[in-house]
Amino acid sequence: MQRKGRRKRPFYHIVVADARSPRDGKFIERLGSYNPMTKPATIEVDRDKAYEWLMNGAQPTDTVRAILSFKGIYYKKHLMRGVKKGAMTPEEAEKKFQDWLEAKEAKIAARFEKSAEDQRQLLSKLSGTPPPKEEEPVAEIVEEAPTTEAATAAGEEEE
Repeated sequence: MQRKGRRKRPFYHIVVADARSPRDGKFIERLGSYNPMTKPATIEVDRDKAYEWLMNGAQPTDTVRAILSFKGIYYKKHLMRGVKKGAMTPEEAEKKFQDWLEAKEAKIAARFEKSAEDQRQLLSKLSGTPPPKEEEPVAEIVEEAPTTEAATAAGEEEE
């Protein structure tokens, strides 16, 4: 991973590099990017290139391994190993991978929606507009009807 961005606002390029080259130095190929500053983190990876490099023997760092696992590249490697052993056909493996990918994308989209809603609520809270007050129930004053004894006594006094 090559660190880019300014101080305290990093983002990273995911690259294939020789192990002897410096962190931000010479690299062979750029596979994608990772931005940890967004919520949730933004990850863009060319899955086909990353898969090819893994099959050629590239050894990712721990962080890149976690990113590739999150994006499903290691799952694809696992499925293709099953194809080589004869456990399934390439079509079955591709269908399993696409099903997993759709479920994962839906989960990520739901997470983006939730964070956007949280952001909207925070901004409305900070904007200074008070939430609508709930109407307090007003106590109603009910005049009691005179009882029969009181009515008869009042009626006698009026006459």
